[in-house]
Amino acid sequence: MANPPRPAQRRSGGPGGGGGGVNLIRALIVLAVFVVATVLLLGAIHPSASGSSVGPSTVATPSTTTTTTRPVPTTTTVPAKQVPVMVANATSVPGAAAAVSAKLEPAGWDLLPPVDATAQLPTSSVYYLAGFEPEAKSIAATLGLPDSVVAPYTTSAPIGSIGAAQILVMVGPALANSAVAATTTTTAAP
Repeated sequence: MANPPRPAQRRSGGPGGGGGGVNLIRALIVLAVFVVATVLLLGAIHPSASGSSVGPSTVATPSTTTTTTRPVPTTTTVPAKQVPVMVANATSVPGAAAAVSAKLEPAGWDLLPPVDATAQLPTSSVYYLAGFEPEAKSIAATLGLPDSVVAPYTTSAPIGSIGAAQILVMVGPALANSAVAATTTTTAAP
């Protein structure tokens, strides 16, 4: 017998060949793996984008506000009658401390007896102990002195002791002359 005829074999890869289906399946698998890998990679790079809707989104974050207040220094003026004031004559003008005390008396200050300083000064000064700066400035204004003559009390002031005084007025020549002149004019009037 002769060889029976064999059916014709198809070549794979050609049109109508049986092997073409396998290549298409491989391509679809590679494409699917690529898409899955891309989605996973993008999810790792942008974690907030996964599972969110398309479009802009707003994430609310709690807000805390801290307000800092600074204490406002309070300045209280002690009534004049409660502030002991010593007036010291730091000039060669006799009676200057008494004349300056007489100018302060109408304001109601608690005036201690006037004294003489241990040295003469070229200008007047108003010294205060801690907490009495506003009162010292008020006394300086009453006497027509600028705020620049008001200073914290130091032991370098030419006075033996201020005793119970909270404010010390050191009378210089200009203030002594005007106070004594005012006292002389007042007492000379009929």
